[in-house]
Amino acid sequence: MSIRTRSIRFPAAATIRTTLLSAALLIALSTPSAGQAFPAPTEGQQVILVTGSTSGLGREVALRLGEMGAHVIVHGRNEARGRAVVDEIDATAGSARFLRADFASFAEVRRLARAILADYGRLDVLVNNAGFGSAPDERLVSEDGNEFRFQVNYLSPFLLTHMLLPLLEETAPSRIVNVSSLAQSPVDWEDPQIQRDFSGRRAYGQSKLAQVAFTFDLHEALQDKDIMANALHPATYMPTGMVQRLGVEPRATIDEGADAVMQLIVSDEIEGGQFFNQLEPQRAHAQAYDMESRRRLRELSERLTGIGSGG
Repeated sequence: MSIRTRSIRFPAAATIRTTLLSAALLIALSTPSAGQAFPAPTEGQQVILVTGSTSGLGREVALRLGEMGAHVIVHGRNEARGRAVVDEIDATAGSARFLRADFASFAEVRRLARAILADYGRLDVLVNNAGFGSAPDERLVSEDGNEFRFQVNYLSPFLLTHMLLPLLEETAPSRIVNVSSLAQSPVDWEDPQIQRDFSGRRAYGQSKLAQVAFTFDLHEALQDKDIMANALHPATYMPTGMVQRLGVEPRATIDEGADAVMQLIVSDEIEGGQFFNQLEPQRAHAQAYDMESRRRLRELSERLTGIGSGG
């Protein structure tokens, strides 16, 4: 299907809570443009943000979307790699723009969201793909004082998603795709920042379970707003930088992972509020379905990101 010439029809998604929308709108007001010259999307052209799209799985997904005719917002930390992806997409039926942001900094995430809100009148799909793996096996801390993986993999996407909700709602039908993992570890509510008994594997798994729980919350909040939210494990041990740092042999290809992500972006045959193992729905860790745990996670996330207070 041509993304440029006709809209993808998405199954109905869920209603946003008024408090979250109000907070996101307050954040969006008076936000400056990034000031970067870029090709404006043409009429009817889908606009899709893929975070972490300068390499690996995100890069492959961004290139596929460009080939389908989308305007892709390429995100990453490395400007040279980002502009190289933009050049590749510009040589296809699509168009692209690179925006830099380090997800270890809430200030940079806010700047990214404000640039998009200022410069775009639509956002059809948000793919939260950026992440940091379990290696090295040491406790790192973000610029904002949070356990590093919890912020990069979960809290920053949480903040970015809520800031972009008004644009996703304006564009509906639209979609949110959270790239998670089968490696899911429950949150210890006595020690959510894992200051005791730390391991990189545990920290990574906790951040990925939080992504899935967030996805289920989004589905319940947005299903009446025609915004579909899903999470997935794209493939096991693809040959990405994350897997190379872990020092394990790849078991799947990047193409396999991209196939799974693309299904959640374009398929008319799926429903929202699910966790997928590659191409098939699968039950996630039990804590992702526990309403009390999800309430505690939501309240912690709002407090740490400032979403609940308009920040």
